[in-house]
Amino acid sequence: MASQDARPAVFDEIIHPPNRLRLCAILAGADLVEFATARDVLDVSDSVLSKQVKILRDAGYVRVVKKVLRSRPQTWLGLTAKGKRALNGHLAELNRLSAQVSGDL
Repeated sequence: MASQDARPAVFDEIIHPPNRLRLCAILAGADLVEFATARDVLDVSDSVLSKQVKILRDAGYVRVVKKVLRSRPQTWLGLTAKGKRALNGHLAELNRLSAQVSGDL
């Protein structure tokens, strides 16, 4: 039986750009990641990350959670179930392409 997160190998043009792919990979490893942490790991500006988050959120791949901690508002990011399936499908397609190039198919 296939995993609920399984998706056929499908190239996903929404996820593929480097900053979005890296962000999805970061988010896949945690329930929520603070915006500032994602920004620092990706080494991008707030505006660059905000733009990428908006694209992923509009596609239903990322959720944005606002929290107030110690009287300071913070933004947290998480990958949705749809986003996890899309990432897994995209990675499967990249692996398929890599195997094809290396002659493993």
